[in-house]
Amino acid sequence: MYTRRGRVLQVAVMSFNYRVIINILGILLVLNGIFMITCLPFSIYFGGEDAGGILTAGGITSFCGTILWLLTRRNQNKELKKRDGYLVVAGGWLIMSFFGSLPYLFTGEISNLTDAFFETLSGFSTTGATILTDIESVDKGILFWRSLTQWIGGMGIIVLTVAILPILGIGGMQLFVAEAPGISPDKLQPRIKETAKRLWLIYLGLTGLETILLWAGGMTFYDAINHGLTTMATGGFSTKNNSVEYFSSPFIQYVIILFMFLAGTNFTMTYFGLHGNFKKVIRNEEFRFYLGFSVVISIIVGLVIYSLDHDSFEKSMRDALFQVVSIITTTGYVTHDYTKWTSFITILFFIMMFFGASAGSTAGGVKIVRHIILIRNSVLELKRQIHPSAVIPVRFNGKAVSRDITFNILAFIMIYISIFASGSIVMGMLGSDFMTAIGSVATCLGNIGPGIGTVGPVDNFAHLPMAGKWFLSFLMLLGRLELFTVLILFTPYFWRKI
Repeated sequence: MYTRRGRVLQVAVMSFNYRVIINILGILLVLNGIFMITCLPFSIYFGGEDAGGILTAGGITSFCGTILWLLTRRNQNKELKKRDGYLVVAGGWLIMSFFGSLPYLFTGEISNLTDAFFETLSGFSTTGATILTDIESVDKGILFWRSLTQWIGGMGIIVLTVAILPILGIGGMQLFVAEAPGISPDKLQPRIKETAKRLWLIYLGLTGLETILLWAGGMTFYDAINHGLTTMATGGFSTKNNSVEYFSSPFIQYVIILFMFLAGTNFTMTYFGLHGNFKKVIRNEEFRFYLGFSVVISIIVGLVIYSLDHDSFEKSMRDALFQVVSIITTTGYVTHDYTKWTSFITILFFIMMFFGASAGSTAGGVKIVRHIILIRNSVLELKRQIHPSAVIPVRFNGKAVSRDITFNILAFIMIYISIFASGSIVMGMLGSDFMTAIGSVATCLGNIGPGIGTVGPVDNFAHLPMAGKWFLSFLMLLGRLELFTVLILFTPYFWRKI
């Protein structure tokens, strides 16, 4: 405590429930270690040399997690307060990523911590940016761990939106399973745990279904399960250097397009659709915009490709649809180098990196619901200029959106754009050219994967300087956790007793 101008202020010493925080992080590490061990069957089956490294990494991770859990399991006060939640969310992603780097380091597939952490956080954040230059030479167990990190991250973001963000007051139950403030929700079940369980089952079921379809379509089971994991997570890690282009199969591409689109759809809408409540899905404004935007942009891009490449009309439309859905859902799979489809398409795709798919999905980015509310508020502001005394609320799905929520969205988008601009300057200072600087920042902040410049769809991030990789890693975490969850940790009032 100290006194200033007659007022007593309490600072620095927080009433955080550190025992609960550490206990949760310990549980996360144990689970992380168990997931690592599940990669061993692939190492053994394919006769790779990575089994020992994976087993060691999994053992160390589980052991450390167990120690943390044992030291804090007898805590009497198990209440998780709002500020504790921020530390759990940010700390959880960081500690999972640091320990998740161990399989790469212990097997020697990645030789330094910077690259290993970048690859791991890119996985857990479902970004899909990679430093690996020859993916097909990587041992199968490690390659499966690489895909599994994205699937774990996709599951994690679902839990985050239904169980943690409501505690933190970041959207949460206001939109229900939506990572943006907005509209009053329709709860699937009275209890959050039951809801999370149902959404996880959908996530698991769709992953399994896609794996079966890809396997039936000509992929090996190994390739199919890897692409099933990374599609539903909207992560985009592939087992091939040329990504999905390697398979040259229209059936495989259409299957992945469908599941990318489903992964970018609000999981509550998927739930209603699976239960035959299609009216609720069609009436959802965000879903209608998401579907319509994807179709219209795909047609425009397809017509441009058809006029240039003289491929069949079907192939042109398929390539366009695949890349548009891949970008807007922030999955990042590639079938073509879209930066060679004219400057118009490159600019269009770059702009799409700031969209994102539906809130409450595994996709990253700003999210469509925020854009809808921003546009509607901007249009209504013109009416308010003419009728300053009129009360004209922004409406979404037929319900009025409060001014507080609108201001929250305006703040989010303003901060997002500011981080993009300042981040691009930082990357430029670190030696990147203009296109690479803006492309790397946009794709990492939006959790997309491929960008433009020298980090485009046929390139990778290996050539970037060490400082640039750590900075982009921070942006991946920032974008995945909805900005505020991380930024608030850097404010003095977060650590001050109230």
